[in-house]
Parts: sequence; structure tokens; C-alpha cells
Amino acid sequence: MLELIKKNIHMNRWKHDAAVQITLDDDFIVPDTMDDVEQVIMAAGDIQMETVKNQGEKVTVKGKLAFQVLYRKPEGGLQTLAGSIPFEEPINVPDLEEKDQVSVAWELEDLSAGMINSRKLSVKAIVTLKVRTEMLYDAEAAVDVAPDGGAGAEVLKRDTEVASIAVRRKDTYRIKEDISLTGSRPSIEQMIWNEIKLRGVSAKPLDGKVHVEGTLIVFLIYQGEGENTPMQWMEEAVPFSGEVELPESAEGMTPSIGVRLVHKDMEAKPDYDGEMRDLELDAVLELDMKLYEEQPLMLLGDLYATDREISLKMGEVCFDRLLTKNTGKCRISEKLDLGGGERILQVCHYDAAVRIDEVQVREDGFNIGGVLDVSLLYMTSDDIEPVRAVVEPIPFEYMAEAPGANEESVHQLNAGLEQLTVVMMGSGVVEVKAVVNLDLLVLQPVREPVIESIAEAPPDMEKLQALPGIVGYIVQPHDTLWEIAKRFHTTRGNVMKTNELTDEKLRAGDRLILMKEVAGM
Repeated sequence: MLELIKKNIHMNRWKHDAAVQITLDDDFIVPDTMDDVEQVIMAAGDIQMETVKNQGEKVTVKGKLAFQVLYRKPEGGLQTLAGSIPFEEPINVPDLEEKDQVSVAWELEDLSAGMINSRKLSVKAIVTLKVRTEMLYDAEAAVDVAPDGGAGAEVLKRDTEVASIAVRRKDTYRIKEDISLTGSRPSIEQMIWNEIKLRGVSAKPLDGKVHVEGTLIVFLIYQGEGENTPMQWMEEAVPFSGEVELPESAEGMTPSIGVRLVHKDMEAKPDYDGEMRDLELDAVLELDMKLYEEQPLMLLGDLYATDREISLKMGEVCFDRLLTKNTGKCRISEKLDLGGGERILQVCHYDAAVRIDEVQVREDGFNIGGVLDVSLLYMTSDDIEPVRAVVEPIPFEYMAEAPGANEESVHQLNAGLEQLTVVMMGSGVVEVKAVVNLDLLVLQPVREPVIESIAEAPPDMEKLQALPGIVGYIVQPHDTLWEIAKRFHTTRGNVMKTNELTDEKLRAGDRLILMKEVAGM
């Protein structure tokens, strides 16, 4: 009795992408403990996700925009107003099931703060929420027949390669560092503004763990100790490197790992002499990890026997094949005219955010279009507005190679800023140079015919009697030894022995002697 041996391949199937753009808008009263607003200089913010719920064919995303606004006081000097705007947004996702894996990414398209009056600010933001739904399932395929029932059966196998998902998990990596002010800087009396941004991050699988490294860019504006001490600012690059334990991980696996800064905090603390000259940095990275494992798979393609009739029930299974893992670097160089007419005395701080607008499949690749939003804080010669800030968009385009890509290809893209420099050129012009890291993984769905079940019956004597006992045959183009042997009710071994063949390769025009075989009769 023939029995199929089947193998399960753990797959991660993409289902749908959905996106929605929401507008957040609220007014905020300046607390009584803070000074009036004379000029809004700049605003910064992050989206903090709280819950993501599958509800019918909708994904409900709940979170908040946490922001801070830097402003100038009437008598000079700077202060920061911080707050948050909550949101809860349902996003339509067709065919969503409760067991589906849902991931949500966000992009802060625009954030602005304006004065309503000296005691009231208006904060507005445009946020794009992107939802991707995937399902985990096992693809089952016949790979052989059981030895005890396969005696006398001719078996044909074929090789293929699949990318099964070995790990699908989220985890966190914490960074705690102490930063000390240089000796030339005054001690901290009050922290006014701080930013912590991620730069040049990478993550790769090792045996039993994932290695993560990168740099945190820390920027601080503070009031130094002493009555006549001018406003101070400092910037520090804090490199980090470490591991996240992941027992299922192996060094040869192919990663698609998104890294996002989900928590950041910075506090001033006294040094050994009791002076406020140390900063305690606390940051948490979220790692959204998918690790794929390429493995050869030998499928059972066909079988027959010369002593019985074997009928096959065929089906189709969709496997994923790794098409490409492409880590590209898009280099950007642009001159920006800040205008305004006033001379720029000094660029105090610069930063940028990568925003991907579209990813379109092209012949043998993906065209990635996006924007680098460059933010600058600088001092001018204008006595009325000595400190200014601006955000300038720089569009970019990059072609990522992916030979064989088509409309069915499924891509996973992680984009991040690797390098950024801003140099003053004079006359209100600055030169921006940046490197955007584009980590692209492309999977190609491949549909393979598979044997689902088999049935056995006694040999069909009428069919056998209709076949000649011995026949001469001229090999036709695209003929294979397997097809010829099966058609004339013999075996590959018998054909090779009768015709003194040393291997199974045939050429069109070869002449063969074929002898019908009826095993057991």
C-alpha cells in the first residue's frame, strides 16, 4: 500500500497593505508657570502607538502624537511647551482575520505650531498610518513515498528552493549611557530642549541572537548656571552595539528587521563634585524581526508502477522564493537657500527624516521615491529674530536591483538615515549631504504542482495488451527518459540497460529499443 510522505513548510503570506492619512489639530494654553510666547521657533514630535486591534475587517490604531514646541520669550531666552494629541483611527483591511499578523508603521508628514496669541498655541500635524497584514500558515507538499509500500514503484522527484519563515517576533533593546559636559561648558541650570535620534542602525542574525548597532544623535539646549550665562547647546554622537537573545536565530538566515526608537529620555544629574554636568540617557529600540531560511526542497513529481495502476490527485501549493536581499545606499547632495535676507551666523543643529512616498516595480527592480525632510536650527544677524528654524524637503529616487521582479513580487523595505552633514556656503546657502540606507527584501510567490493523494488498482490488462511488447523509438525534442519509460510501460533502468546508456541524458534523434515490462507476470 503506497503512502505519501509529506513535509510542512512554515510560510508568512502577505495579504494586504492599507494606508490612511489623518490630521491632528489642537490648541494648547501656555501654563501659568511659563512665560509668554514671542516667537515660535520650531516643533518636533513622535507618534507613540498604544494598541493595535483587529476588529472585523478593520484595524483600529490607538496612540498619540507627543510633541514639543520651542519658543522665544518676550525678554529673550527660550522655553519649551510639551504636550500630546491622542487619536484612535479605524483602517479598512479587506479579508482581515483575527489570527492575521498586523504591523503598523507611521510617517509624520508635517508638524507645525503657530501662535494664536501670546498664551495660546495651535499645533497641527498630518500623519500617515500604514498597515500590513500577513498570515502564517503551513504549506504541505509530498516529498516521497513510504519505503514499506513503495517497492516496485518508479518515483520521480524534482528540486526547488523555498524561503520559509524561521522567526517572526518583536523584541526591545535598551540603551543606557552617561554623557558628561566638556570642561569648557557651564553646568546645567535648566534643560530647555532635547532631541534623541537614531542614525546608521543595522541588525543582523547570529547563532542564538541578533546583533544590533548604530548611533544615537543627542542634541540639547540648556540654560547654564550664572546670571549672565548665554544659552548653551551641545550635540553628541553616542554609538551603541549589543545583542538581543533569539534562540531560533542562525547566522545564515536572511533578515528583514525594522528598528524604531520607541522610548527616549534624558535627565541632568550631578557629577562627582555635585555639579550638574552629567546627562543620563535612556532609550529603547523596538526590533520587528523576520528571519527567513532558504532551504532546498525535493518534491515528489510523479510515480507509476509496472505491476499495478496508480492514479494521482494533483494540487497546487504556493511557496515563497527569496528573489533578492538588496541593501542600497542613496546618496543625496543639495544646496538650500534659506533666504530671509539676514546673514546666517551659525548652524546650531541639523537633522533629517526619511519619508518613502512610493515603491514601484520596474523591469528587474524597484523604483523607490521619497523625501528627505531636513530640519535646521540656526542663528542670524537679525536682532528681532536671532534664532530661526526651517524644514526643507529634498526629494530623492533610487533604483534597487531585483532581477525577475514582477507585479506578484512582495517587497519589505526598511529605510533609515545613515549619514548627514550640513555645511554653510555663505549668503544664506547651506549644502546638505546625506546617505539614505534602503534595505530591501523581495519574495517571489511560486506556484508548484504537488501530489495530494494516490490510489492503487490492479493492472489494466486491455491497456497492456494494446501496447507492443517491443518497439523502436526515435527520441523527439523535449523527451525525457522518465516520460518515455512511463509511456511504454517499462522502467528507466530497463531502458538504460537494453540500450547500454551510461546516463539519463537523451538527444533528439537518438534511437531506442523499448521492451514492455509487466512486473510480477
